[in-house]
Amino acid sequence: MGELIVTEFMTLDGIAQAPGAPDEDPEGGFEYGGWQAPLIDAEADGLVLDQVRSMDALLLGRRTYDIFAGYWPTAPAELDFTRLLNRIPRYVATRTLKDPLSWEGARVLDGGLAEGVAGLKESYGQVHVLGSLDLVQSLLAQGLVDRLNLWVYPVVLGSGKRVFEGGAVPSALRPTKSRVFPNGSLQLAYEWAGEPAVGDLGNPDGAV
Repeated sequence: MGELIVTEFMTLDGIAQAPGAPDEDPEGGFEYGGWQAPLIDAEADGLVLDQVRSMDALLLGRRTYDIFAGYWPTAPAELDFTRLLNRIPRYVATRTLKDPLSWEGARVLDGGLAEGVAGLKESYGQVHVLGSLDLVQSLLAQGLVDRLNLWVYPVVLGSGKRVFEGGAVPSALRPTKSRVFPNGSLQLAYEWAGEPAVGDLGNPDGAV
């Protein structure tokens, strides 16, 4: 059985809305689209590419699919990311699009979300989700994420869509990797580790 791995770029206060461009996702009157651009670090970019090279398939939400499909099919062919994203199988979780999709090699995810993700895990070793914040909310609410790869940037925005909104399944996380970059950004990787534990700080053992 394969794994579903979510990668998100987020601020220190958890905002992951529209990191790439001003018009990426203005929903809710969000005014800080493109907040990630001034904080890009070449070393971190190289690590992101190394990580996504391991993907066997890509799952996207509707909005992120539209953004990707509008750029990557005609992006410069010499870019490693271009070759990767145009080569691997791509799936879109959507209720509004129908096959065939405009981006060659992409198709609509079959069935409901849980059923569709289960099918992808049976077919591929690593299924990655990039961005696709609305989809990620649904994946977290249904407990479908196996690994979480967070890139945390030294900026606070105060409002916008967050990675963890209400409805995520309460979960313990096991850290598997962490790294600090010169621009102050952090890369934090986690695996799911069951239900959260609780304790009592008034107890000398710290446990209930």
